[in-house]
Amino acid sequence: MSNTDSHDQRIAKMTFASVYPLLLAKVEKKGRTKKELHQVIAWLTGFDDKQLEKLIHEKVTYETFFQRATLNPRAGLITGVICGYRVEEIQNPLTQQVRYLDKLVDELAKGRKMEKILRG
Repeated sequence: MSNTDSHDQRIAKMTFASVYPLLLAKVEKKGRTKKELHQVIAWLTGFDDKQLEKLIHEKVTYETFFQRATLNPRAGLITGVICGYRVEEIQNPLTQQVRYLDKLVDELAKGRKMEKILRG
């Protein structure tokens, strides 16, 4: 799978509000909670529940979402394959950050222990 500029642009323009319900459904279907999802998002981005709610309400794009985030300094420890991409090899910083989030949510849905997900 090649990572093209058009692919990066498409990701940048997606709204977090459109993706959030899918992330929540994915984890809840596997027996995890909204609280756990928010814990993972907070670890990666620094957003608390109130800030997250505001961003969803504002329908910000992923580009804006990650511009406003304070990325966890340990985010670089997130490795592996998600959506056909090896996250540590993604060149576009925004696309990599989005895939970091995808990877964390995937690990949560797969039942991985929270301390492992949060690279503790």
